[in-house]
Amino acid sequence: MVLVLIRTYFPEGTQGFLEWNGTLVCYTIELPWLENQRRISCIPEGEYVLQKRFSPKFKWHLYLQNVPGRDFILIHPANDAKKELLGCIAPVTKHTGIGKGSASRIALQKLTTLIYAAMGCNEEVKIKIQSNPSTPIRMTR
Repeated sequence: MVLVLIRTYFPEGTQGFLEWNGTLVCYTIELPWLENQRRISCIPEGEYVLQKRFSPKFKWHLYLQNVPGRDFILIHPANDAKKELLGCIAPVTKHTGIGKGSASRIALQKLTTLIYAAMGCNEEVKIKIQSNPSTPIRMTR
């Protein structure tokens, strides 16, 4: 199973939407692209294996494996990228501004229900992150 995260970059934050088999699962918010700097930038585009993770703070959420130059990149609930994210990805039900969204916990529940079902069938789940072809601002490597 491969989920596709299609991003649009802005100086204040990164907006996205997450699809599976061409169907919208949820929207996403992230920090802006700042050359993959720890704790202040979104991660590079690419394909990453997802795994289940539990923490007392976020409960059940997702972990992206082998992100270059980074560790503990998660998909967890947050409604304001600049206030609540340190390089992670937050699913949201809708965008409310650049790097902002609403009903993140509901979006995460929808996402994890889909992904955990696939993982329960011993299927590897990946996330492919790419830029939106119509994006006015693009990430540079």
